[in-house]
Amino acid sequence: MKEQKENIENIENNEENVVMPEENQQNLSEETNNNVSEEEASAEETDNAKTTKKTFFGKRDKSQKKIEELEAELEKIQAEKAEFQDKFVRLYSEFDNYRKRVNKEKLDLLSTASEKVIVSLLPIIDDFERAINANEKAEDLTSVKEGFNLIYTKLIQLLKKYDVEEIVSQGEPFNTDFHEAVTHFPTDKEEDKGKVIDVTEKGYKMKDKVIRFAKVVVAQ
Repeated sequence: MKEQKENIENIENNEENVVMPEENQQNLSEETNNNVSEEEASAEETDNAKTTKKTFFGKRDKSQKKIEELEAELEKIQAEKAEFQDKFVRLYSEFDNYRKRVNKEKLDLLSTASEKVIVSLLPIIDDFERAINANEKAEDLTSVKEGFNLIYTKLIQLLKKYDVEEIVSQGEPFNTDFHEAVTHFPTDKEEDKGKVIDVTEKGYKMKDKVIRFAKVVVAQ
């Protein structure tokens, strides 16, 4: 009886003194920590995935927006190009019509100018004819000379009306812009060298344009 009681007490004491081995405790702690780490890693991976997905879609939205902006700009440029081409065609057509009209007006002007000159010369021709008829019976040489001088003066006035004037050459320095030397003549006067000493054919200019060079003799 006493032995049984002692055995029961020893069993109770053994149950109270039962302690989990230290190695098992460490393994349990590591498993718990591993589970927590895996959960954290999984959560972190999920967050990273969400961030990556958000970044990807954000970049895609920006790219799509950029493409739309470029397409809109391209359409604008194409519209401006079409507008410029239309303006160019219109301007070219207008310029071509203007060129043709100006050329026609030039031809008409030349024709009209020639007609005006001829019409202006007709009265002088009439004067010459009257002078010729009068000279057949004229006995006074002075009146004949006066008649020819009158016609000559009238002709010079007509030329001035059309801005035609004589190139003054006699005694002037030789100038290839106005003169054409037909010959050179030696001179003893130093001041005459290089100057026109005789005019064999008068020169004329219309405004500032030479229409006929004066043929001259130059002293050397």
